[in-house]
Amino acid sequence: MVLSPFDWILFLAFFAAVIGFSLFKSRGGAEAEEDYFLAGRGLPWWLIGISIVAANISTEQFVGMAGQGAGAVGLAVSWWQLIGSVGIVLIAFTLLPRFLKAGIYTMPEYLEYRYNVYARSIFAILTVAIYVVVLLTAVLFSGGLTLHTIFDLDLSLAVWVIGGAAAFYTAIGGLKAVAYADLIQGLALLVGGLLVFALGLDACGGWGEFSAANEDKLHMVLPASDENLPWTGVLGGMWIVLIYYCGLNQFIVQRNLAARTLKDGQLGMIFAGGLWLLVPFAIVMPGIMAFQLFPGELAETPDKAYPTLIANLLPSGMRGFLLAALAGAITSSLASMLNSASTIFTLDVVQRLIRKDARQSQMVWLGRIMVIVFVVIGCLLAPMLADPKFGGVFQFIQQFQGYIWPGVVAAFLFGMLVPKAPPAAGVLALVAGPMLYGILQAFATDIHFLLQVLIAFVAVCALMALVTTLSPMPEAKVLPERKDLDLETDPKVKLLGAAVILSVVVFVVVFW
Repeated sequence: MVLSPFDWILFLAFFAAVIGFSLFKSRGGAEAEEDYFLAGRGLPWWLIGISIVAANISTEQFVGMAGQGAGAVGLAVSWWQLIGSVGIVLIAFTLLPRFLKAGIYTMPEYLEYRYNVYARSIFAILTVAIYVVVLLTAVLFSGGLTLHTIFDLDLSLAVWVIGGAAAFYTAIGGLKAVAYADLIQGLALLVGGLLVFALGLDACGGWGEFSAANEDKLHMVLPASDENLPWTGVLGGMWIVLIYYCGLNQFIVQRNLAARTLKDGQLGMIFAGGLWLLVPFAIVMPGIMAFQLFPGELAETPDKAYPTLIANLLPSGMRGFLLAALAGAITSSLASMLNSASTIFTLDVVQRLIRKDARQSQMVWLGRIMVIVFVVIGCLLAPMLADPKFGGVFQFIQQFQGYIWPGVVAAFLFGMLVPKAPPAAGVLALVAGPMLYGILQAFATDIHFLLQVLIAFVAVCALMALVTTLSPMPEAKVLPERKDLDLETDPKVKLLGAAVILSVVVFVVVFW
């Protein structure tokens, strides 16, 4: 792709504005733990919502989800975001009040209060491993692939460039810098995605011709025998995935833990759920359009659908803005993962297990150092995902996170619903979950991974029930409680949540 001088000016100005704005907003307030890791617990709802969207939607969506849209899955891949919209609204009214009330910094910290320090440590180590080896690596690879496709930049070099950009402002400013960078980048990626949708639709001849040419891809339900996303997997294991992702996943939940009030946290999550409804139009359908317009180029590599659309469709002058939006999507997700991984490693591993007497300033500086360490590890691993054996970046992300989903969701939900579940039950869940899923991955390859997640979850819950029956706690544990927080939910907030859920239902009915 040949970029005009105006394209380059837009691209560079965008990043200068993002980094400058984020560092300016976080200046002088990132030396204490609460300031650096939780933005001083002062984030408003609109910033929380945009930041969640920017953290969630990155090139693993622009590349991986659009690629699955262009490939065999089609519009059905939108289930991930649609069920996410429902899930994040429900979690805003169920799990979020519990976590805010406890005043925790991290999700592993909650498990220590509910079970014991071993449960906290196991979850912390599992989370950091998944973030660095799977999520961070996949985002770096998909971002590098985008730059490689568009600019013909060496893949490894592209990975190091975007990793360095994200690590720079994350290490300096902490969560507050990440959130304010997300404000610009989140808006840009949504506007950019909808711009591509409009241009792609025009190139396909309008909605009538587009829908007629892609009738086989524009529906939400795939048969139970489908190897990519069967309806049984959507109804079975996907809800477990979304409980973890929207309610227990540190790099999403960290923004909610930083809310200044319960209302801000709930409105932020509902706002994010509403914005996720744009993903089928901004990402998935453009992937389908790319395959219609350039089938020869995507026959073997559907993950190149979105970059191919940009390279061939956008006129000079618009490319700089959209490339900035894509690059912003990359750095937003990277920054969020780096911030959350360093938070958990610093507070749940080092401070809790190794240096209990460490000063806050020491922990903040350790958090900054770990941001650099983790991005280096991710940059070294990312080029390996070019191997076709991983089945595409989006599939890689979803399948390998299965090692953490069943056990973690079981530990949290069972612990909340069964107050007398003993610490041994929580530890067992976190150990047995990855083992059971790994066994299914190795010996039940004909079962879709979402159904493997469901089977492992049910088995873990059964084991927890057995341990609880044999050795229940004499009385339920008393969790910490913040006295300064109003936990009354505004009825208007509930109506907004219901509106988001209703919108999801309408979309599914229309494209059934």
